[in-house]
Amino acid sequence: MSNSVTSATYIRNISFSLRRKLSDFLDPQHRWKEVCMSIRKPSGEIRYTQLHVRRFEDLVAQGRSPTDELLNDWGTTNSTVGDLVDILRSHKLLAAASLLLPVEEPPSVQIVSPSPADTELPTRLLVERDTQLPPLSHVLPPQTQKEGSKPADEGFSSFLYNELMEITGNFDDRPMSDGGSRLGEGGFGIVYKGLLNDKPVAVKKLNPVDDISPDELQVQFHQEIQTLKLLKHENLVDMVGFSCDGQYPCLVYAFMANGSLLDRLACLDYSPPLSWQQRCLIAEGTSRGLEYLHSNHHVHRDVKSANILLDERFVAKISDFGLTRASAKRTSTTVMTERVVGTRAYMAPEALRGEITPKSDVFSFGVVLLEILSGLPPASENREPQFLLELRYDIDDEEEELTLEDIIDKKMSDWELNQVKIVYTLACSCLHEMKNKRPVITQILSKVEGVVKSISLDLQA
Repeated sequence: MSNSVTSATYIRNISFSLRRKLSDFLDPQHRWKEVCMSIRKPSGEIRYTQLHVRRFEDLVAQGRSPTDELLNDWGTTNSTVGDLVDILRSHKLLAAASLLLPVEEPPSVQIVSPSPADTELPTRLLVERDTQLPPLSHVLPPQTQKEGSKPADEGFSSFLYNELMEITGNFDDRPMSDGGSRLGEGGFGIVYKGLLNDKPVAVKKLNPVDDISPDELQVQFHQEIQTLKLLKHENLVDMVGFSCDGQYPCLVYAFMANGSLLDRLACLDYSPPLSWQQRCLIAEGTSRGLEYLHSNHHVHRDVKSANILLDERFVAKISDFGLTRASAKRTSTTVMTERVVGTRAYMAPEALRGEITPKSDVFSFGVVLLEILSGLPPASENREPQFLLELRYDIDDEEEELTLEDIIDKKMSDWELNQVKIVYTLACSCLHEMKNKRPVITQILSKVEGVVKSISLDLQA
């Protein structure tokens, strides 16, 4: 037993070796089921349904441990070793309980109960073990947490909250155009510009909003760091470091000089319109980044033009990984979540039911392709239909007067109709209601690469 384990230790922080020992006790005779069916939400309801239990059972045929996956999933909440030991002892599983706490040490009566919002934390049911991410303590060594900015693992640095306040003018909420530091609002926080060693950086200060609890915010913070620690690619945003010693957790990224694709399509701050070639190169870079994510068994879950950032050369960088989840290696396997997350205007039908699959990212990318073609926002209350993805029904309906040419962004003049048709057809295939009918990201990348090559040949002619 690890001496560091106490009744107040979070389940998510139980070591891998200790999890394996627990699995050796609970996997035989399906004793994990007794534990599973005893886990309750703060409201008193049973947390796991028979559907969840069957999904855990299916893991046995794949050579994986239901106990380990149950702990992975339950560990996304603030449940503790004390909670687990209470359940183990209630079922007379004393040998398993003693692995965690000595028999003579009763579980602490001062266990911190999860807040009601914890019942809506993301659930990972069918996650491959080799994609499980280590605890945050593995990313941020204890000695760096109170000593100013120092290099942490994998090239990240840890910063004091006061340092980030200083470089952002005390998180000056005035927009950049008014002399402030605020760049915009991203997922789960506000983004500010700062100067770090005379180099511009973007600092995202995570703060709770109405429907996100502080505990869930910590989960997103942890997830973003772990994902960008594990995955590195030219078309994923570059993380510089983070801070977790102050009032709000903060993430620090390389500054993206051209902002988001959403803002550039809208020509925000009087920026010039993107050319057809630039748009297709951005689509190519985004699909290349998604291909990397999917090939490494991760689903982004919030693909949208606001999360596609552009550097000084307009190279696309996918950002905001707080909702990203490791997926099963077999794309036919579906991961379920209790909390539906994402952006409604981009969400696939199955995502609205709580399913997590790479094909949901493909659907969202289809909406992004329509934005690239039209320059229109993904949703507008002043437009009929309200959602951009529904425009394709009017275009494809012979009884409607709307044509593909009608929706092409008039702010660009270098487009070629055959190339536009290829991208539009690709967007429609991504937006198929049935996920199995959608292309995989490698097929999408191949199509976009073909359009980019065609544009280059036209320019050379």
